[in-house]
Amino acid sequence: MLKGFTERVSEFLDDGELKETVEEINLIEKVKQSNPKDALGISKAPITTVSFPVMAEVGVAMLEGAVKYGTHNYREIGVRASVYVDACINRHLGPWWEGEDVDPDSGLSHVTKAIAGLMVLRDAMIRGKMVDDRPVGTQGYIQYLNQKTKEVLDRRAAQGLDPEAPFIAMKEVTPGNFERTASDVYEG
Repeated sequence: MLKGFTERVSEFLDDGELKETVEEINLIEKVKQSNPKDALGISKAPITTVSFPVMAEVGVAMLEGAVKYGTHNYREIGVRASVYVDACINRHLGPWWEGEDVDPDSGLSHVTKAIAGLMVLRDAMIRGKMVDDRPVGTQGYIQYLNQKTKEVLDRRAAQGLDPEAPFIAMKEVTPGNFERTASDVYEG
């Protein structure tokens, strides 16, 4: 499978650049030739492509749910899609996007809590335990709007203008050392 890969990679490398990577690829090629199980093993669904620290964080978030509602309760009673979409977007991704990194209720990352919610939703889908209360859908809008976005940017480029850089809420506190600026407080 990797035979000849190093030659193709070498074409893209300057003299000696990424030498360790080429040596690692050579080692992998030798292992592949000597161990027939490798050829079968690499064709199976991997777990080594998943971040173990994130997976452990999600485990803690799932434990919090298990303590509140019962371990794997969603597998037995099912879930409504809208409840998990609201939790993921409104209660976790929205606050995270607005600069609140940690969920004040659990002390865990809002991103971790959103992943846990999506895990429950996907598990319910796989098991046929999701109550699909989504509205009548609209298909094709993303492709259409992506094309419109491209047209807007192309018109700006045709005028010789670059897109404006976004404002990022970071400030330099010492040369090369940045931190997030404080969030505004919602005053309703």
